[in-house]
Amino acid sequence: MAGRVEAHGVPDRRKARGVIGRLKERGLLGEVAAEFVGTLILILFGVGVVAQVVGGGIGDHDSIAWAWGIGVTMGVYVAGRISGAHLNPAVTIALAAFKGFPWYKVAPYALAQTAGAFVAAIIVRFNYGEVLEKVDPGLTTKTQSVFSTLPGNGSLPIGTWGAFRDQVIGTAILLLLILAVSDTRNSAPLANLAPFIVGLIVVGIGMAWGTNAGYAINPARDFGPRLASFLTGYQNAWRDQYGQLYFWVPIVAPVIGGLIGAGLYQTLVARFLPEEEIPEAGRVAPPTDYKPT
Repeated sequence: MAGRVEAHGVPDRRKARGVIGRLKERGLLGEVAAEFVGTLILILFGVGVVAQVVGGGIGDHDSIAWAWGIGVTMGVYVAGRISGAHLNPAVTIALAAFKGFPWYKVAPYALAQTAGAFVAAIIVRFNYGEVLEKVDPGLTTKTQSVFSTLPGNGSLPIGTWGAFRDQVIGTAILLLLILAVSDTRNSAPLANLAPFIVGLIVVGIGMAWGTNAGYAINPARDFGPRLASFLTGYQNAWRDQYGQLYFWVPIVAPVIGGLIGAGLYQTLVARFLPEEEIPEAGRVAPPTDYKPT
């Protein structure tokens, strides 16, 4: 029978083939692959630039904000046509809650996003290993911020709940704006410009909301690299500079913030938008081509 387990604990190969077949049939395999690669690109730019600034002293906060935005833009260009390029479990969950994204895809997307972030962080850790260990031989919170976020970026007087509040607000802004720029009934950019605009959103959030918690605004972005750093020598990766368990904050708070931001957009903006039609004179036309009946 399908699903039978052999005597020595090896799953029936027919079951495995059946699972892969269903994934291919639904297109889900391609979607999770795209989410993996898109998030990997995002983290290669994002974690890579922080490693360069912290470890090599090359660049500053602005270069960090811009590189994260470029990473988002490139990741969306890579994955957008296949999966929609969520690159963030908070985005995936909010789209499932408010925009009809299938709930059965949420867990595979989140796992693929986290795996992509993890692999990218391992690459950065390998490439910048000598530099990081030179400036921080003990692998402490001094360079932990390369991989994952800390309250007050590890130095300012921000506690757990201050960072939690910050992440809720930052991710709410992110999701409200993502829904706005992707809504074809609104003044959405043309399709080829959408990834660039989303990247600018992340740059703006980084420049305006980076102090209290390092603007993770993405559970996969934080947890994947945090796990990578723990496995490569950062023994206190799960805690903040005060010794408190902190890893859960950039996971839980962005999900809550994303739901709030998406809910605000749907309640305060989307429900008042007209159905797509020929715009009145002087108004911006929707990005989709109008085809009269």
